[in-house]
Amino acid sequence: MADAITSAGAQDCNKDRKDNYADSDEMADNNIFGEVTDSQRLKKIAADGNAHFHRLGWKRLAVVTIVEAIALGALSLPQAYATLGMFPGVFLTITLGCVSIFTSYLVGQVKLKYPEIASYADAGRLLLGRVGYEIFGAALVLELLMVVGSHALTGSIALINLNGGHVCSIVFSAISAIILLILAIPPSFSEVAILGYIDFASIVIAIGITIIATGVQATDSPGGMSSVNWSAWPKEDLTFSEAFVAVSNIIFAFSFAIGQFSFMDEMHTPQEYMKSIWASGAIQITIYTMTGALCYAFIGVGVDSPALLSAGPLVSKIAFGFALPVIFISGSINTTVALRYIHGRMFKNSVLRYVNTVAGWTSWIVLVVIFTIIAWIIAEAIPIFSDLLSLASALFVSGFSFWIPAVMWFCLLKKGSWYAKENLITSAACMLAFIIGIVTLGAGSYATIADIIKLTNTGTAHSPFTCRSS
Repeated sequence: MADAITSAGAQDCNKDRKDNYADSDEMADNNIFGEVTDSQRLKKIAADGNAHFHRLGWKRLAVVTIVEAIALGALSLPQAYATLGMFPGVFLTITLGCVSIFTSYLVGQVKLKYPEIASYADAGRLLLGRVGYEIFGAALVLELLMVVGSHALTGSIALINLNGGHVCSIVFSAISAIILLILAIPPSFSEVAILGYIDFASIVIAIGITIIATGVQATDSPGGMSSVNWSAWPKEDLTFSEAFVAVSNIIFAFSFAIGQFSFMDEMHTPQEYMKSIWASGAIQITIYTMTGALCYAFIGVGVDSPALLSAGPLVSKIAFGFALPVIFISGSINTTVALRYIHGRMFKNSVLRYVNTVAGWTSWIVLVVIFTIIAWIIAEAIPIFSDLLSLASALFVSGFSFWIPAVMWFCLLKKGSWYAKENLITSAACMLAFIIGIVTLGAGSYATIADIIKLTNTGTAHSPFTCRSS
């Protein structure tokens, strides 16, 4: 099957190249007499735009998926380990990472079989027709909108920490939104990938500083490393809601499949996508496991979220300074994913979708501005925004990253019966991914709603558009 898909993909690419060459030859003939028609000009714009949006190789795809997945949230995993215990934390991180690699493989196979898919909304159309297209598209935009808003708030927290709290948080969140807006202006993921190298270096340095600083603190403390209070098993009196919030933090760390259709749509050789997934998945599992385990072992049950806040005032400021690029670059790529779907849908039959004309750039920038402003307003206006984001992730990321890829295999990829000898292993793996996704959807939603009720009853939620320290 893979050979057939590869052959078909190669034939399509060759056909596109021949068509482009034919268009170029026709234009060259007409240029001799100075007769370039509007139709030929539009063909030239389309050919140039198509080439521009098919420059992504597997190495840059790996960088883009890392940017999509790894953000400052990686430093929230030590607190999840403190809740679940060292052994369950490490086990879940490695297991869920492997499952996410498998589901990303399935997403890629669907893209290869149906190359016309440009976003998760298109996959929804294949599964459920027009209704699926609208539902998946709305879920995609809503989730990414809230993620961008959360990065604006995270940026304000980092800037408050660096500033010492002398400026209102609303000012810093607005500054963060402006930075997110500017970084989202490049419409191509191959351009975003260039920033991705800075993003990756940023989070690695921030995590490294945190681990080294907390390790030195633990060594220099009375009793040394042996005095750190950590456990291999879950903490006592652990409630279901607390446990599943911690599990959800690990699950949502592996959420790069949400943009995979959009990323692969820009690949010049999409058949190589698994090289990217293996590289990205292995790096994520390594970073998450080391960050969670080492920070928890060095800090103990009192670890803050993000863990760099436990490194001391000066070191946390240094770490936050290095973490600023990852906060903004990882946030802006979500705007790009969402708007590639929205812009492509709005201008499906127009050359504006290639964003290589004045009108195309104008339409793109206007959408970036509108999208970022809405994300910022939602983040500042909703008192329980953090829990609302968790609820949206439980509802949508659980599907995009786990149970929907499993359903796509059964509905779109499977050949023969699911219990056939050649399908048994894949069927079992898909069932596992489906169960993980559905449990996350149900239990994650329950835990988040319980927390929302608790915040509402205790009155601890912040007021809209007010200065706050976190």
